[in-house]
Amino acid sequence: MSVRTSSSPSRFPLLTLLNPGELTPVLVVALLLGILVGVLQMAWMGWPLWAASATALGVVLAPATLKWRADRRRYGVLVMVLSVLVAAQTFHGLEHLAQWIQYHILDWPGSRSSGLISAANAEWVHFVWNWSVVLVVIYLVRGGMRNGWAWLLLAWSVAHALEHTYMMVRYLQVNWELEKLGFQTVSAQGLPGIFGRDGWLARSALTQGVWYCQVPGLTTAPRLDIHFWWNVGETALLLIAAHTFLRGWFNRPAANS
Repeated sequence: MSVRTSSSPSRFPLLTLLNPGELTPVLVVALLLGILVGVLQMAWMGWPLWAASATALGVVLAPATLKWRADRRRYGVLVMVLSVLVAAQTFHGLEHLAQWIQYHILDWPGSRSSGLISAANAEWVHFVWNWSVVLVVIYLVRGGMRNGWAWLLLAWSVAHALEHTYMMVRYLQVNWELEKLGFQTVSAQGLPGIFGRDGWLARSALTQGVWYCQVPGLTTAPRLDIHFWWNVGETALLLIAAHTFLRGWFNRPAANS
């Protein structure tokens, strides 16, 4: 299918892609409605924050889906997938920002600093999410988003997913040990990973005294901070890679999808 792109160069092509256009009023109304419904659920029905946040997100997803369908018709599947990934990863980054604010500014304990949708703060969700991001980035690179930033994004996302794989393995091991001891209702959620306080780098005999372990926070930061910065880096690389790709893509006379 031949897809005609913008005939005029775009200085900020990522903003062009993310602009909802005629759907802007619908998205704004959906966002306000979702927030209102969530607040009422918490105030009148006693729902937890995560359930109200999930409801608000669900309300916004309906018009967002219409926007992505319009992207597919206008730009093709590849660019639509990029649009979805940018939106999803940005929201994921905001979730980590919420956790950071809860922990460092509101002074909540780490066990309560679970973001807006705390039910999603689980090892299985982190594991599946991060490997899904890797697969989508691979699809985008294979489809043509090949620039230095995109390769850095792929490397970063794989490294991030590998740390979550390490944590997933540790989670399953400790849960199995707890079950053997008869602790059926205790979960090993929240174990440290490779980096940060009590992580593999901090505990392993192979890394004691090496220079990179002296980097501030690398072996001392709490897990929440480590994964906040993982996602800051991943989101920043995604935005720069997408901008670089779209700058050339939008300025082509035509593209095939």
